Amino acid sequence: MKEFMGDDFLLETKTARELFASCKDEPIWDYHCHLSPADIASNKKMANICEAWLGTGCSGDHYKWRQMRSYGIEEKYITGDAAPYDKFLKWAATVENLIGNPLYHWTHLELRRYFGITEPLTVKSAPAIWEKANTMLQDDSLSVAGIFKRFNVYAVGTTDDPADSLEFHSAIAEGRAAIGKTDTKVCPSFRPDRAVNIRHPEFAQYIEKLSAASGVNIKNSDDVLSALEKRLDFFIQKGCRASDHGMGCPPFELASDAEIDRTFTSALEGKKSDDRLAEAYETKILAGLAQMYTKRGIAMQYHMNAMRDNNKKAFRTLGADTGFDSVHDNHLAQKLSCLLNLIEENGGLPKTILYSLNPADYYPIATLMGSFQGGGIKGKIQLGSAWWFCDHIDGMETQLKTLGALGMLPAFVGMLTDSRSFLSYPRHEYFRRILCNLLGGWVERGLYPTDMESLRRIVQDISFANAKSYFS
Repeated sequence: MKEFMGDDFLLETKTARELFASCKDEPIWDYHCHLSPADIASNKKMANICEAWLGTGCSGDHYKWRQMRSYGIEEKYITGDAAPYDKFLKWAATVENLIGNPLYHWTHLELRRYFGITEPLTVKSAPAIWEKANTMLQDDSLSVAGIFKRFNVYAVGTTDDPADSLEFHSAIAEGRAAIGKTDTKVCPSFRPDRAVNIRHPEFAQYIEKLSAASGVNIKNSDDVLSALEKRLDFFIQKGCRASDHGMGCPPFELASDAEIDRTFTSALEGKKSDDRLAEAYETKILAGLAQMYTKRGIAMQYHMNAMRDNNKKAFRTLGADTGFDSVHDNHLAQKLSCLLNLIEENGGLPKTILYSLNPADYYPIATLMGSFQGGGIKGKIQLGSAWWFCDHIDGMETQLKTLGALGMLPAFVGMLTDSRSFLSYPRHEYFRRILCNLLGGWVERGLYPTDMESLRRIVQDISFANAKSYFS
């Protein structure tokens, strides 16, 4: 019987262990996350392990909140005003029952890597773990700067709205923030969803905000693109290397500018948009943005097939990103193909990463992206990392196997945390172990030669070098 989460955790063969030894210390390029730039700038220290793990509001961990609800924990111990220690005890009770869930592994990897705690978290062990972790959290080594240094974090890509001032990114880059001079690059990512989603009830208010931030008097869809272009150039000045778009299904509908602008005007007046013309507006904006990305060398990310805020009562009470989302089953292949082709016909596709929350989409995406590779760019179009509900052992293996079977696995840009927590960096270790175990198993089954030099290069590239090159 193997030791629980010992040195050989997830590594089932000699080759897997050798490969992991070669990549475990590679730097981390966490190119998509939801870390708070304000918290980075302030070099935040977390007050206690409850704040670090469970948080509050949109900064909390809805992965954990969902499982606490599943275990029957009352909401006051999840997002409510219960004392931090009481919340922590409820989380400990939940953890004991998470066999088979990646949160069980992530929790214990974080206990080991941050606090040197090897004892499993249970209701019984919780009081001692609470005391030790909270004492250690006050040390400078567990401030944001200390965490970045400990885990060799080369860069992080935060997620930022085009109307954001990026004041904290400026302060960090110029050395004016409390974090001081840090070797970790903190790069804003351009997330213009609110300018695209014309059907959102607050669309008109957002366009006013975008107009003020850009200095463009926005009267039509071309003005929206002009405003976004100005903000994109501002983001690039502040270190932006990627954009990001969240969508249930990629839009594709064509209409004249006159038709699009009529529905745009209606939306600004608070009227319900015609669905066909709303989709035509979304298509125009996304295609226009892609041309900007191509000209400027900015990578484009599409996060697709998430169904959000299913529980409307909970959404009205707690807001978005509080654990009431799920996997969608939109049939996205046809519209995605048409949208990518439109972009390719009108200036060429930028480097593009295609994620889906539904693993059923991996085959359509992996085959579709092969239709748009080229331009002398290694892995120009990517099948995105197993994301959100898929970032567990089976989900990561499925994504990696699909990419290996249908694409170019050694060109993959690897793992991201997609996290709001500064304690999430051991997820990169988790991914690297899964990657090395998969490749090691292929070698030991005779599916690939025992060429350790080649294999080490592959796992090191996927762990870091490919992302560094792709987002350079």
